[in-house]
Amino acid sequence: MKNRTNISRGEQAQILELIHEFADLARTETLRHFRQPNLTADNKSGDGFDPVTVADRAVEQLIRDRLAQLRPGDGIIGEEFGPLATSSGLTWVIDPIDGTRSFLSGSPCWGVLIAVSDDQGPFLGVIDQPYIGERFIGGLGVAHGTGPHGTSDLRCRATPGLDKAILFSTFPEIGTKQEMHAFQRVSGACQLTRYGMDCYAYALLALGQIDLVIEAGLNIYDIAAPLAVIEAAGGVVTDWQGGAVGSGGQVIAAANPQLHAQALALLGA
Repeated sequence: MKNRTNISRGEQAQILELIHEFADLARTETLRHFRQPNLTADNKSGDGFDPVTVADRAVEQLIRDRLAQLRPGDGIIGEEFGPLATSSGLTWVIDPIDGTRSFLSGSPCWGVLIAVSDDQGPFLGVIDQPYIGERFIGGLGVAHGTGPHGTSDLRCRATPGLDKAILFSTFPEIGTKQEMHAFQRVSGACQLTRYGMDCYAYALLALGQIDLVIEAGLNIYDIAAPLAVIEAAGGVVTDWQGGAVGSGGQVIAAANPQLHAQALALLGA
């Protein structure tokens, strides 16, 4: 079975080319629908509001169709359709629009997430923001971002303590009451806390603009690509106990091991 250590240089190059191709397809499709007056959403949740749009479904289907043509042995885990088991050892993890609430609201704080995983987890990821025109890729020896300022290396910053740290999370309530209280202990020790950025917060961390992202209740497709990008940029991504993220749940992403350790101590206090 294939994994990050035994795929050839040629196949690595093909996978890197494909992940860009898929992100390009997603850019074109999402921008056809973004900020259009006829855009609506279905609610996937019987408890609350979990929107899905025609763009979510279309993007994931486009990527699935190309994988069926080009790499039929690879598995697929996506948000909108059922999983496809791998026979090659590699699995593509797709969140066609992370931040559908933002997408539906006309806010640019959403993104396309695509990752490639083996039996150890994600080893290549892309966070793409089509409207702004920014793309962040990490893994297989690559860690860079492209956008209006050109191309730059991704490198998490070396902020030494929480008192100088900027913390992001998508929802102020973050999860259960216990999880919210744990988050608030970290937030109270940080210089600044901001909310509502979805996957774009992870891109900012890899870019060296912020220091921490702490969330709960995630699925694997929410975190697979950000994990690969942040680790390629020198950051640390674990669950709230310091273990592997696995299939999602509680996640802490930190710019460096020092901040990670300080935040973990407060989360578990």
